[in-house]
Amino acid sequence: MAPPVSSESARARRAAKAIDALRRGWPIGVEAADGVLNLLPVETVDLDQHLSSRSEVKLLISSSRADTLKLLNQRASADPALPVQISLTYAATAEEIIAIADPVLDMQHPMKGPFLSEELAHPEAAKTAMELARHGGLLPAFLVMDEPAEDKLRIDDVTAYADSNALVISAHAKLPVAADAKAHIYGFRSEADSTDHVALVVGERDETTPVVRLHSECLTGDVLGSLKCDCGPQLHAALGQMSEANWGVLLYLRQEGRGIGLINKLRAYALQDQGFDTVDANQRLGFAIDARDFSIAARMLDLLNIPAVKLLTNNPEKVEGLEGCGVSVEERLPVKIAANPHNEYYLDTKRDRTGHKL
Repeated sequence: MAPPVSSESARARRAAKAIDALRRGWPIGVEAADGVLNLLPVETVDLDQHLSSRSEVKLLISSSRADTLKLLNQRASADPALPVQISLTYAATAEEIIAIADPVLDMQHPMKGPFLSEELAHPEAAKTAMELARHGGLLPAFLVMDEPAEDKLRIDDVTAYADSNALVISAHAKLPVAADAKAHIYGFRSEADSTDHVALVVGERDETTPVVRLHSECLTGDVLGSLKCDCGPQLHAALGQMSEANWGVLLYLRQEGRGIGLINKLRAYALQDQGFDTVDANQRLGFAIDARDFSIAARMLDLLNIPAVKLLTNNPEKVEGLEGCGVSVEERLPVKIAANPHNEYYLDTKRDRTGHKL
C-alpha cells in the first residue's frame, strides 16, 4: 500500500498539475479569497482558434511588461508587482498578441495598441498566475476567460509547490569521471513534480568538511561551451578543486536560467543581443533577477547527511540560502575564472548588480 499523501504534498501536486496544463495550452482557474480568475496561457494556446470566436480579448501581463508598454498599474502605489489587465479595442491577430507578450519582438513590432487598462478583479490570483508562468518556464502573459476552467487551484497550492523540498534519493551508482574515477552519483526526485536533481560525490568521504558546489543547470554553458557565461568553466574548475580536497560534492540543480527555464533564458539572450544586460533582460521578461530555490540544495545535503560545507561560490546569496535552511557554511571558497570578450560585460554585471565577488 502506498504511503498517505500529506495535505501539503497534495497542494503542491495540484499546482504541478496546473503547471502541466499551462504547458499544454489548457485553461486553469486560480482561486483566491476574492473569486476565481480563469486563464489561458498566451504562449501555448492555439491563439488562432481562440480568436476566431472572440470579439473582445482581455490580457493579463506582468507589471514589468506593462511598464515597458507604458501602461499604468492602477494599484501600483500599493503594490508595484501587481500584473496589469488590458482589453484590446481592436480585432487583434495571434501575431499581435504574441508581440504584446514577448519583449524580444519589440523591435520587430514597435507599434502596439491601443489598449484599455482595466482594474484587476482578482489581484492576488493574478499575482499567483505570474508565479505559475515562471514555474512553467512560460511567458508571463494570459488570456482572461469568462468560461470556468475545469482545472482549479488555490493560492496556497502554489505556495506549497514553491516551498516544497520533498525530495527522495531515487538512484545511486558509481560514476567514474575525469575528476575522480571512483566518484558516486546520487539521483534525487521531487515528490511535487518529479523534477530530477543530482549530486556527484568526489573523493573518499571522511570526517572532514566537504568542498561543495551548488551548480544550476546551464545547457548552453555546461554542454555546448557557450562563451556568453562562465557556467561551464566554473563547473569544471569546481570539480578540479574538489579533486584536490579530501572530498567534495557537486549539487547539480535543475534550475536553468537562474530559475526561469531554458526557453526564457534564450529569450534573455536575445534581449542581451539588443543591448540589455542580464539583469534587465530577466526583468524585462517579467521575472526576478534570480528565481532559484537553494532550499532544494539544503535538502539534498540533509539526505546525504552533510550538515556543514565549504562552499565554492562567488554568490553571497548561495551562502545565505544554505545557512537560512540550517546548513553551516564554514568557509566560502571563490571560483576564479578568466573573462573572455563574450562574457566580460556579463561578469561585470554580476559583480556590480548582483553582488558577486571573488
